[in-house]
Amino acid sequence: MGSLIDELRRREAAAREEAEEIRRGIAELRERLARVEERLSRLEIAREEVAEILDETGADHAAAEGGGEAGPAAEATPASSPFGEGSPIGVLTVPPWRPDLEVSVLPGAYQDLMEVIADADHPLRAAQVAEAAGLSVDRSKVEGLRSKLKRLVERGWLIEDGPGRFTLPPRRGEAP
Repeated sequence: MGSLIDELRRREAAAREEAEEIRRGIAELRERLARVEERLSRLEIAREEVAEILDETGADHAAAEGGGEAGPAAEATPASSPFGEGSPIGVLTVPPWRPDLEVSVLPGAYQDLMEVIADADHPLRAAQVAEAAGLSVDRSKVEGLRSKLKRLVERGWLIEDGPGRFTLPPRRGEAP
């Protein structure tokens, strides 16, 4: 009987060792995932900021040349883009709010944010929006989300009711 107990102890030790090895692997993967998510967040923010700068520069340039305000369709067309057909450079992805625009004109991620804020009965902070939308509440992810919320404020879709507290404007039928 002693050999059966010894065999069970040996198998138990082997299983413990395997479990510990898997735990180490999971910890390494979590660290790797965190690094990649941080890099991804920085790249998303950089891309959004560059697109915003190019949008503003393109609108300023078009207004100076044409003497008027450039609308989303006038800012860039694939044929006028030096970067080839379909280039997003100079394209305004979040148009300024107007009474005749629906939330459906916004990119999907922005539509989701608008829905979360519309469902709230009070102004939300970026971390609360992330949590309500089922997004990561990691600091870097929340900062990227805050950038999107600020863009919606700049374009008149949202207002900031106090520092960092986002909500819908009180009257949706009038220009903010």
